[in-house]
Amino acid sequence: MATTSFPDASPRKENQPHRTAAGGAPLGAASRGACTAHVSPGDLLVTAADPAFARQFGLGADEIRGHGLADLLRSAGPAPLREQFAALCSGRRRRVTDRVTGRDGDGRAFAAEMTGTATRDATGETVRIVVLLRRTGDARRPEHGTAPGAGPVLSALDAQVLEGVASGESTVQMASRLYLSRQGIEYRVGQMLRRFDAPNRPALVARAHALGMFATGQWPPRVLPEHVR
Repeated sequence: MATTSFPDASPRKENQPHRTAAGGAPLGAASRGACTAHVSPGDLLVTAADPAFARQFGLGADEIRGHGLADLLRSAGPAPLREQFAALCSGRRRRVTDRVTGRDGDGRAFAAEMTGTATRDATGETVRIVVLLRRTGDARRPEHGTAPGAGPVLSALDAQVLEGVASGESTVQMASRLYLSRQGIEYRVGQMLRRFDAPNRPALVARAHALGMFATGQWPPRVLPEHVR
């Protein structure tokens, strides 16, 4: 689950009990300036969130349930969120800390700091993930003189497919990472080939680079948040 601050948020009364998800950490009990959400391991779906967290994305606390964390937030670093949380759930990492970007209800990009920790049962199995989100400001704009909003805008899933193509992943590898069929990957790649008027995958990546769609100095490649809706 994740957390963020809102100046207009109503203060919690001292005699009110903290709202919690079953068996989880209290929602809204994070440090000042952060908001909280509970996320299911494996599929990384939001199972509960405090209103401040949901408002970051223009949603209500009930509406945000069932949304994928990897669709709401994108890592600003080299490792995708799915890989980081997989390491957390397996016990290879004690916590996940990353700078991320997201989009508010009006489609504007924002930057935030995210921390994820695992809640485990008596057998050591991860039963949920607690995510704290602290908004830090606006996301960085495109570099190399690219005007904000210039170039195609992709869905979050298409952006991940394009990143996979740019990093040299095969169709099978992308299908496994994104939980799609091979036909689904080929369909999305084909759509982007037509949209970018590119004859093949290398040309698709080259044209995306020419449009300033990728963050500089990052590997694997990351599509800038300005080009993701």
